[in-house]
Amino acid sequence: MSDSASSRLLLLDSASLYFRAFYGVPARSGGPSGLPTNAVAGFLDMLATLVTRYRPTHLVACWDDDWRPQWRVDAIPTYKAHRVAEDPTEGEDVPDELLPQVPLIVEALAAIGIPRIGAAHYEADDVIGTLAMAHRGVMPVDVVTGDRDLFQLVDDASSTRVLYTARGGVRDPDVVDQAFLAARYGVDSGDAYVDMAALRGDTSDGLPGVKGIGEKTAAALIAEYGSLAGIRAAVDSGHPGIKGARRARLEEATAYLDVAPLVVRVAHDVPVGDLDLHLPPDIVDPVAMSRMAIEHDLTGPFDRVGTALRSVAP
Repeated sequence: MSDSASSRLLLLDSASLYFRAFYGVPARSGGPSGLPTNAVAGFLDMLATLVTRYRPTHLVACWDDDWRPQWRVDAIPTYKAHRVAEDPTEGEDVPDELLPQVPLIVEALAAIGIPRIGAAHYEADDVIGTLAMAHRGVMPVDVVTGDRDLFQLVDDASSTRVLYTARGGVRDPDVVDQAFLAARYGVDSGDAYVDMAALRGDTSDGLPGVKGIGEKTAAALIAEYGSLAGIRAAVDSGHPGIKGARRARLEEATAYLDVAPLVVRVAHDVPVGDLDLHLPPDIVDPVAMSRMAIEHDLTGPFDRVGTALRSVAP
C-alpha cells in the first residue's frame, strides 16, 4: 500500500461495466472461437479509457462472487428477487450471449495483470466498500459504477468519489462528490445518502422503502433529525414533528427499517486478502494475451489497454 501523494486507487464495479458494454457495443464475434465478444471488447476499451483519463497507480476489478447473498435475502426476501433466472439454480438472469463472455473477461484480466477480487457470500459492492475504507486517508479512491448504491462511500475529506456511468458512460461520467449529493439528493454525505436510500427504497433492488416517503421527504427528515437512527428515535419518543400519516407509515415500516440498513449498507470487512493492487506497467502475460486476441479477434482492444498501461507507467 502506497502513501505517495500521487497515488490513486480505481475500483471497478465489474459487472456494472460488462453489462453496460454488452448492451452498448454492437454484437460482434470473430476469430476461430466464434463466440460473441462485444462485452469483452467493450469492457477492455472502458478499461483503457479509465486508465488513460484517471491515471491510477492501483486498480482492482471487483467481482460478484455472490450477486444475491443469502444473508441479505434472509433480511429482505424481495431483495433482487426479480432478477433471479426462471430456474433459480442458474442464479441471476443473464442474457445467453453474455454468459460465455464473462469467463473471457476473467481470462483477459489475468493476462493483463489486473487483480480481480471477489469473496464468497459477498457482492462486488461489498468488496468495493471494504477496499475503499481500507485505503481511506491513504490515497484518493475513485469507484467506477452505474449503481447508485455506492454513493454511500462518497467522502470529500478522504477524496473518495464515485464515477457514475449510468448516463455518460466511462467517457463522461457524473463525478459524484458531496456537492453532487447535496445538489441532486439534498443530503450532505455518503452516510446521509444511505439512510435516505433505505427510507426511499429501490425497486431495481427489490427494496420496498417506506410507503409514501420518497427522496425529498427522506432527505428532509434526515436534515431535521440527523440520521435514520435519529428519525426512528423521534418516532419512538413521540416527537411532535412527526405526526399523522407520516408517523403511521414510519411505524408500519418498523420491521423493514430494522433490517434495511443491513441490506443497503455495503460491508466494510470483507476478507479480501493482502494482494498487490498496483497497476502493471504493461501486459504481464503477452503470450496469453496474444492467444486470446487471435482466438477471439480482440487485438484492437488489447492493444489499447497495453498502450494505456504504458502511457501511465512510472
